[in-house]
Amino acid sequence: MAKPRVILITGASSGIGKATALKLQAQGNIVYGAARRIEKMTDLAAAGVHVLKIDVTDEKTLIAAVETIQAEQQRLDVLINNAGYGSYGALEDVPLAEGEYQFKVNVFGVMRLTQLVLPIMRAQHRGRIINVSSIGGKIYQPLSAWYMGTKHAIEGMSDALRMEVAPFGIDVSIIEPGGIKTEWAGIAEKKLLAVSGETPYHEQAVKVGAMLSLFDQFASNPGVIAKLMVRAVNDVKPKTRYHAGMGAGLSLSGRKWLSDRQFDWAMTKAIDGAATLSRLEHHGQRAGKRHYRHN
Repeated sequence: MAKPRVILITGASSGIGKATALKLQAQGNIVYGAARRIEKMTDLAAAGVHVLKIDVTDEKTLIAAVETIQAEQQRLDVLINNAGYGSYGALEDVPLAEGEYQFKVNVFGVMRLTQLVLPIMRAQHRGRIINVSSIGGKIYQPLSAWYMGTKHAIEGMSDALRMEVAPFGIDVSIIEPGGIKTEWAGIAEKKLLAVSGETPYHEQAVKVGAMLSLFDQFASNPGVIAKLMVRAVNDVKPKTRYHAGMGAGLSLSGRKWLSDRQFDWAMTKAIDGAATLSRLEHHGQRAGKRHYRHN
């Protein structure tokens, strides 16, 4: 019987990370779920997941987590870099400190944790690193430059890393989720309107915000990506990229086959359409309330 794998997954307190940790634990693996909000991982602990407090911007917590796993298990087979957040707003409006923090969480935290586990995996002559990007690592939208920039960086750095560590028996895969029903969309919309809702980019902010709000209605369940992550862990010969979720296939195909200008036009139409749909729904709800009061 195969030995259970030792797996570390960040961003395990909610959404995709939590769903993935539970699935991997259920398969008999030794799973370490890490996040800042350990109080949100009591259900993981109850299921047998080892809970670790990690802030990917705090090197001390990263070092402590890796040392804990090494001391308890003497190995680490899989690292899933899942932690991240979305910060939207016009590039001109977003304070530089916020842009830097976005890169610190979504890029530098990912790469620093990767640096810490690579010596373990090289010594083992095996390992698997799975970095969660986004379809935003291949496409773009207005008012998302900082966030999309982090995901484009993850794509390029993961590709380079894959070639660097292949001689040591280490695989690197990228997960590219589409629209997923998590806290991400709500946080991104809130930040967008706070940053650019009262600036010259107001009109765009309202439209892009409307598009983000539709995620809650039409986005795929986090389990779709959790299933994909489990596949990336279990595949004998893992793919370099996996994608799933609302709009993932269509968006990536459009970016591949359309010119930049054509993609600009298609994205603008999609945002305008989302804004129109949002307005219609809002008016419909208001009309329904008036009708209810009248009766």
